[in-house]
Amino acid sequence: MREFAKLYQRLDETTKTNDKVLAMREYFSQASGTDAAYALYFLLGNKLKPSLPTRIIRRAARLGAEVPEWLFEETYQWVGDLAETAAAMAKGRSHGGQETLSETIAERLLPLLRSASGSQRSTRKSSLSSDRRMEMDESLASTLVELWSRYDLLERFVFNKLLTGNLRVGVSAKLVTKALSQWCGVPSEELCHRMMGEWEPSETFFKQLVAPEYSGSSPAKPYPFCLAHPLPQGYSEENSVVDFFAEWKWDGIRAQLVRRAGRTYLWSRGEELLEGRFPEIELAAEVLPDGLVLDGEVLGFRDGEPLAFTLLQRRIQRRKPGVKLLGEVPVVFTAFDILEHEGKDVRQEAYQKRRRLLESLDWGGACGGQAMRISEVFSFSDWGALFQKRDTAREHGSEGLMLKHRHGRYDVGRVTGTWWKSKVTPYTVDAVLVYAQRGHGRRAGMFSDYTFALWEEDRLVPFAKAYSGLSDQEITRVDRWIKENTQKKFGPVHEVPAVLVMELAFENLQESSRHKSGIAVRFPRIVRWREDKRAGDADRLEDIRKMLKG
Repeated sequence: MREFAKLYQRLDETTKTNDKVLAMREYFSQASGTDAAYALYFLLGNKLKPSLPTRIIRRAARLGAEVPEWLFEETYQWVGDLAETAAAMAKGRSHGGQETLSETIAERLLPLLRSASGSQRSTRKSSLSSDRRMEMDESLASTLVELWSRYDLLERFVFNKLLTGNLRVGVSAKLVTKALSQWCGVPSEELCHRMMGEWEPSETFFKQLVAPEYSGSSPAKPYPFCLAHPLPQGYSEENSVVDFFAEWKWDGIRAQLVRRAGRTYLWSRGEELLEGRFPEIELAAEVLPDGLVLDGEVLGFRDGEPLAFTLLQRRIQRRKPGVKLLGEVPVVFTAFDILEHEGKDVRQEAYQKRRRLLESLDWGGACGGQAMRISEVFSFSDWGALFQKRDTAREHGSEGLMLKHRHGRYDVGRVTGTWWKSKVTPYTVDAVLVYAQRGHGRRAGMFSDYTFALWEEDRLVPFAKAYSGLSDQEITRVDRWIKENTQKKFGPVHEVPAVLVMELAFENLQESSRHKSGIAVRFPRIVRWREDKRAGDADRLEDIRKMLKG
């Protein structure tokens, strides 16, 4: 546990890629197979399930530090990180560092998480009194205080990060894989493929993973996804558009459909098996031949047109959708690439050859059901025609165009030059800052999470939240202004006068009964601080409703 905590610290204290790779490589070289498996699992962004409810951690921190609730909450708001706040408030010291990471998981963390999960199930299934619920929370908090006493500050901090499922340390999956590859000698692309799909951290798995010859293949295993870069400015001036095919960029769920051993497996880009969530796709895929892997997008789809993403979210959240939901939000798998054909990996073939293989499937017959279709592709003789096509994307329910080089391979991850994405120009509005909260991480203690409003008649209606887009210097200025002008407080939320106007951009918008404005927007972010405008100059909700109607 101490060595893993030291690894976390080394990774957290440097921004240099080579130093991060060296730290991970050295850790893998000295860790046991089980510890290395857990370290890899966490560094890749996986979490222990279920994570501990934050109310237990808050209660334990107050209990251990013997401070009132208001003082803890005020401290937490300034620190901005629950794991760090609780670790600093707790008391304890390391017991010599003899406990391994896997022992910490098996003997400390997992029993605590199981107890918390059992308590939550009991609470849901019975009419427990509030006093009894409080007793159960108090017992869990006391256990956590005792566990904290076994570790020093750094170890407690990392322990808490594992508890909350929030172990972010500034390393990408690609960087972790690179470090592991340098240590074991297995190429990074091969390691990526071996790690795809669901796996449990164990010594057996780790030994198979880093072995020269891999013996752990499963018929369900997908391939690593190929990802796109935004089309850079000036690219059209230096490259020929005839080298590319284009297709619509959809706002759905990126997925791979794997058809092997007589079964269908549907995987999300987050490597989650979507079994049972889209039964119409699984049923349609039963006629596909074995040894086939398709890359595509799951879309809500009705009457030949894609549905809004918020409707699709209703399907995502249901592991077993009912008949009513299946009827209200039908879906389709839109295939745009083929990765395996007749059991052969074809990712190294040129895109235009893969496209021909994809088109050779019986889309007009067996594959031509309502839940399966092939993407439409376009070719252009000049960039002007391509951009003209892109700017009609919203008419087709799309975000823009994807560009794929005719001779490009299906690469692992985000590789420059293979795929590009060119999005339609985003919507923009001028909105008024009305609420603010302190941020987290490096912005802890500063007001950097904002709520913006638009005018409806003579009142401001909250419209969207945004926290990205301003420079560090601008955030510092806004933070100072908020602290000097806060009118009311609602817990961590500060209400401010309607003075600051900022231009917001967003990708899409749609009607929503869950929002006060009646409108939901996709990916809102700040474009610029409009210091040249007064609050009265901000846009009105009626202007946004006109955008909604097209």
